[in-house]
Amino acid sequence: MALLATKKIYDSGVTGLISLIIFIVLTLACIAGFSSRLFAVIRFESIIHEFDPWFNYRATAHMVENGWYNFLNWFDERAWYPLGRIVGGTVYPGLMITSGAIHYVLHTLNIPVHIRDICVFLAPVFSGLTALATYFLTKELWSVGAGLLAACFIAIVPGYISRSVAGSYDNEGIAIFALMFTYFLWVKSVKTGSVYWSVLTALSYFYMVSAWGGYVFIINLIPLHVFVLLLMGKCNEKVYAAYSTFYVIGTLLSMQIPFVGFQPVRTSEHMASAGVFALINAVAVLKFLQSKLKKAEVRYFFTVAGFAAAGIVFLTVVGLTYAGVIAPWSGRFYSLWDTGYAKIHIPIIASVSEHQPTTWFSFFFDLHVLVAAFPVGLWYCVKEVNEERVFIVLYAVFAVYFAGVMVRLMLTLTPVVCILSGIAFSKLLGLFLKEDDDQKDEGGSDEDGSDKNNLYDKAGKLRKMKHEQVKENEGLGVNVRSLALVLLMMVLMMFAVHCTWVTSNAYSSPSIVLASYGQDGSRQIIDDFREAYYWLWQNTHEDATVMSWWDYGYQIAGMANRTTLVDNNTWNNSHIALVGKAMSSNESEAYKIMTELNVDYVLVIFGGVIGYSGDDINKFLWMVRIAEGEHPKDIQESNYFTERGEFRVDNEASETMLNCLMYKLSYYKFGDLKMDYRSPAGFDRTRNAVIGKKNFELTYLEEAYTTEHWLVRIYRVKKPDEFNRPELPLESRKVALSSGYVPKKSNKRRKGSLKNKPFVVKGSRRFY
Repeated sequence: MALLATKKIYDSGVTGLISLIIFIVLTLACIAGFSSRLFAVIRFESIIHEFDPWFNYRATAHMVENGWYNFLNWFDERAWYPLGRIVGGTVYPGLMITSGAIHYVLHTLNIPVHIRDICVFLAPVFSGLTALATYFLTKELWSVGAGLLAACFIAIVPGYISRSVAGSYDNEGIAIFALMFTYFLWVKSVKTGSVYWSVLTALSYFYMVSAWGGYVFIINLIPLHVFVLLLMGKCNEKVYAAYSTFYVIGTLLSMQIPFVGFQPVRTSEHMASAGVFALINAVAVLKFLQSKLKKAEVRYFFTVAGFAAAGIVFLTVVGLTYAGVIAPWSGRFYSLWDTGYAKIHIPIIASVSEHQPTTWFSFFFDLHVLVAAFPVGLWYCVKEVNEERVFIVLYAVFAVYFAGVMVRLMLTLTPVVCILSGIAFSKLLGLFLKEDDDQKDEGGSDEDGSDKNNLYDKAGKLRKMKHEQVKENEGLGVNVRSLALVLLMMVLMMFAVHCTWVTSNAYSSPSIVLASYGQDGSRQIIDDFREAYYWLWQNTHEDATVMSWWDYGYQIAGMANRTTLVDNNTWNNSHIALVGKAMSSNESEAYKIMTELNVDYVLVIFGGVIGYSGDDINKFLWMVRIAEGEHPKDIQESNYFTERGEFRVDNEASETMLNCLMYKLSYYKFGDLKMDYRSPAGFDRTRNAVIGKKNFELTYLEEAYTTEHWLVRIYRVKKPDEFNRPELPLESRKVALSSGYVPKKSNKRRKGSLKNKPFVVKGSRRFY
């Protein structure tokens, strides 16, 4: 009894020690994940990054200030002029609700935190939760050790950090946590068959639907998992209970999101889940009938009825789609299967850089050594497959394909790579840390107490010789294992160093604040974007309309608080094409479009002075292609190329290119600028060429403001009544008077205008 009590105490002590180690490792993983995402705040400042996050922040601030119901009914008059936008019914509100809930709780506890700071640090906080969800999922699939490794990997891997750094207030910041947590609950549901876990899976799926449009990946992958289990003959009562509960409750909950509505029952993207639900119930009925039939009849009936049920489900979906009851696949999903579809049919999708195919370099850059370990973990899951590991295999296969098609979907590949790499490294560490099990005791007997000189064991069987035991133990000596462990630790340390370097240098620079480094290592901050937006805020009337390319719409509305024609929502291709037509046309034709739309200012991004490659000239061909899709008679892409089919801005450029509005607004007065003694005047550093047309004047626009480094240029559009003077050219007066201009009600400038006064950037807090 004393020995048993001692053993129990020992076992409980070991269990407690293991739990403590698990807690410490997970805590450190969460801290590392949070800390590694703060480079942007430390090196620059606490500010919202990129483009979409500025709309999310503006919407969140509106919800916090005006309440949830006012947010749902918010009609944004500053977007898509003159159309406007119903915000509450066109967004996934999960991000706003999460931030607003945190803000409410903190203020209830008398912790006065501004909503902007919550938005900035939300993604780093959720990265820790993602590490925990990844641990629990990997633990269910394999083991605790693999789960700890997977949690550490996803905490610092660049493929996930790229969309979750501090200030990257976007849907993906919380959606990846929702994705992994939903998958964990689904695997738990399949293993237990519990309705409780299935309901939790549906609730987590509901949160995912409210957060990100990528929820479609979940609602197609889970049905695929069930369908494959059906084909493998492993679909049992547990799987039936889990999927039926999840599908019914999850579908009903997802339809409560205004932006989703009836899509789960009326679009092709959701039909796989409905079809599998019908199929699994048909199979359940057939299995019930098996008990009522004779054995000879069962096999034939089950086979025929199974194929008939699958055929009926398929034909029903096809028929409803053909009849128009079910909406066909959207262009975004077609582009996943046909990589050339978007470029031909929807150029606005192909114009986005994150929708381009992924290069091999990107896989190594974002995943490093996990790229090599990932197939090993996949092989182990296939080798020791069961119901839940079928799911992770399917996830891996489809995630690899989609990530190769679109670089943005590297985000969905990264979690499964971390999981399978954790499994691979767990197996390797288990192999190298395993002790020999052929040790003999000092008394000359084996572990079972038998004589080592006896060739036969207690059962009378021939004992294995020592060299045979070593061979069975895979022949790994102490030196080999020690060397392998050292190499393995070096690889993991190199992975950590790579992740830190990539995060700090590639993914922690806010797009609205640029930094350049001199030869002596000194850093110069280029704050032209905020300088331009601040000028618009202070020097233009409150109802001024600004025309720019859609990339900058959210930032103009968020920081300058001015009305825009198009923004990053890109829901109206015709309106964007109209802006593209104005940028692609000559000045007089563009003026007609701008006056019809009551445009007051035009904003363009020009990087020729500092060598900024993301400017509007480099994006210009996409403007032409989008405009050509809607106005093929007026805009042809071939007119903007040279006779040899090159896109140039020097003296070999086509006349159409040299006379278009985008060229003139970018290079106005640039031909007189000489940046250094080695370069001629008008030398474009981005395109390494001297511009082809230097001396030209603007007729219908005038320069209003150019930032310090010429990165942002703002022009005021002259009103038609300004041309009603006899000294002006007759042609200009005709164009202006025939433009259909309608004066706005208010055209007054704000009090305290800073026009013609020096301006110094002081930081982003002025945008409160």
